[in-house]
Amino acid sequence: MNILVCIHSQFAVWNIPQEHVDRLRAEFPSHTFLHALDDAAALELMGNADVAFMGQLTREQLRAASRLKWIHSPAAGVGGMLFPEMRDSPVVITNSKGMSAETIAEHVLAVTLAMFRRLPHAFRSQARREWAQDAIAEQGNRTIAGSRILVLGLGNIGRAVARRMTLLGAHVTGIRRAADRKMDHVAEVASPDSLLDCLPHADVVVIAAPHTRETRSLIGAAALAAMSPEAIVVNVSRGALVDESALAAALRDQRIAGAALDVFEDEPLPADSPFWTLPNVLITPHTSGFRLDHWDAATALFAANLRCFEAGEPLANVVDKQLGY
Repeated sequence: MNILVCIHSQFAVWNIPQEHVDRLRAEFPSHTFLHALDDAAALELMGNADVAFMGQLTREQLRAASRLKWIHSPAAGVGGMLFPEMRDSPVVITNSKGMSAETIAEHVLAVTLAMFRRLPHAFRSQARREWAQDAIAEQGNRTIAGSRILVLGLGNIGRAVARRMTLLGAHVTGIRRAADRKMDHVAEVASPDSLLDCLPHADVVVIAAPHTRETRSLIGAAALAAMSPEAIVVNVSRGALVDESALAAALRDQRIAGAALDVFEDEPLPADSPFWTLPNVLITPHTSGFRLDHWDAATALFAANLRCFEAGEPLANVVDKQLGY
C-alpha cells in the first residue's frame, strides 16, 4: 500500500518532522511511505496513493487521486477539505479530534484568568517600568468562581473546558446540536437556536465549535450586540466563526469587555489588523493546541488508525462529510 504523507505549513511548528515519517516507515515496513514537502509534490505523488496523512487537500489533488480511499488529518478541523467534490466522493476522512482537547482547555483557562486578573495591563506596565496598582485595582480583578461561562460546542474541547471551569466554581452553559443530552460539568445544555438568549448572561463566551457552513460568522453583529458589556470572548476554534470586523468594532467601542483570540481568518494576522493595538485584546498566534509531544501523539493516532485500516476494522474519528465534523 502506498501512503502519502504531506503535512506542511509556512510555520515550521506545523510541519511534520522527518523523524516521524521515518518512525512510520519503521513501524509499517510492508507499506511505501511517500513524503511530500509541499502541495506540488503531493499532486505529483497523489495518483499512486491509497492512503493520505495530510491536513489539507486541493480539488486538483483530489482529481489526481485515482486510488485514494482514506485521508487522515493531524488536526480536528477539516473544513478546508470539505469542498463539494470531496463531500460527494467515496473517500473517507478521519481527524485527530480529542488529541489536543486538554491543552486547548488549559489555554482557555489561562487566557480567561489573564483577562480576569488584568495581566495584559500588568505586562504593558512592566514594559514601561510603571507601578500600575491603582489603575489595575480600579478595574478590579474578576474570579472564575461565580462566573457564567457559555461554551459554544461541546465536543472534546468544549467538555474539557466545561470540566475545568465547573471545578473552579463557574456556572457552565453549553451550546450543542443535541441539546437534549445532559453532560457532566455542564449545568445547562441549549440548542444553537437559543444562542441569542444565552449570550446576555455570559461573562465568558468560549468558541469551541467546529468550522462548518452553519457556524461561519456565528459570532457576528447580532451576537455581539446581545452580549453583556462585561463579556469576554475566547476563540480557540477557527477565525471564520467570528465576524472580525464586527468584533473589532465592539471591542474598540467597549461594548464588550475584551477578547482572547488564538485564531484568525487570515494567519499570520496582518500587521494592519486593529486587534494588534486594542488594549482589551489578548493575542496568541494559534498555539493553543500545540504541546511538546504534539507530533508523537499525532503520529501514534494515525498509526493506530492505519492498523485498523489494514485489518478492515472500523476507523476512529470518522468525519461526517455532510455535517463537517
